[in-house]
Amino acid sequence: MNRVQRQRTLWRVAFFVLFILAPPLDLFRFDLDAGHFILFGHPWVLDIRGADALTASMNIILRAFLPIAFVVAGGFWLSWKYGRLYCGWLCPHFSVVEMINALMRRASGKLSIWERKPLPEVQSDGVEVHPQRSAWLLVALAVLFFSFLWAVSLLTYLLPPAEVWANLLHGTPTRNQFVFISAATVVLIIEFTLARHLFCRYGCAIGLFQSLIWMGNRKALVVGFDRAGASACVGCDKSCEHACPMRLQPRQIKRKMFTCTQCQQCVQACERVNEPEGRVSLLQMVSSQCALNVSERDFGRRPEVPESCFRQPSTDEQ
Repeated sequence: MNRVQRQRTLWRVAFFVLFILAPPLDLFRFDLDAGHFILFGHPWVLDIRGADALTASMNIILRAFLPIAFVVAGGFWLSWKYGRLYCGWLCPHFSVVEMINALMRRASGKLSIWERKPLPEVQSDGVEVHPQRSAWLLVALAVLFFSFLWAVSLLTYLLPPAEVWANLLHGTPTRNQFVFISAATVVLIIEFTLARHLFCRYGCAIGLFQSLIWMGNRKALVVGFDRAGASACVGCDKSCEHACPMRLQPRQIKRKMFTCTQCQQCVQACERVNEPEGRVSLLQMVSSQCALNVSERDFGRRPEVPESCFRQPSTDEQ
């Protein structure tokens, strides 16, 4: 695991813990009983009842429009520059997707039951996975556990967390709580088992929002392929494609990488393939003028890009 993947793991774990603990710690949630949001332990209300017109207007602007505008603008800016950065580095759903993908590969040799052929047991990038049927038990336990945890966590964003967890621990959830948790768990079990990255690619509105904005910026951060060294790919088993949790082909043009999550696992795979040969990775993250070599090809163009777009091997490496 390279430095980028270690950092990504830390970010994903931290955000997943935040996702679970935010309601119990009253950091952020919507209380259906009280009828308002709670932010950092304090009620987040418009407070317009009985207020004069000017005060009510200011409260609406400061407590509703501005926070929403700030979140939307921040999301737009991040997506414009970095694409699906949230998906690859923070999203608690995608973290579960990657975990189950890894477990399913240990059980079947494939990241999804829909894939026709299993991945190589020994890859060019050094990854070695020998499938064992016993690993299906781990797959089932992971799907059940995270589906239930997600269902309960979603409910705590709507009802007092202390009440929800106390009722579960005592085995006395209310009828509505039981129905919500049961239904959500069943839906998530189906999704985590059958869909996962397919939902991320085609069903997630947040992901689609990021991708559409990212595609509009031809100079945004993107996986670049050093085509000058493409001959080095001949002896590789497409380890970069095997590493992609979204099942994309990283050496393609940007349009075909529409749902890339910027996880950079393909880049790490390429590094592992080329380093033993004294070469640098042919896949590298590029942006600004260098990104045109990826995005402009969508229109059949061959833009002039700086020679320094791809890191070259040092004298010691050569």
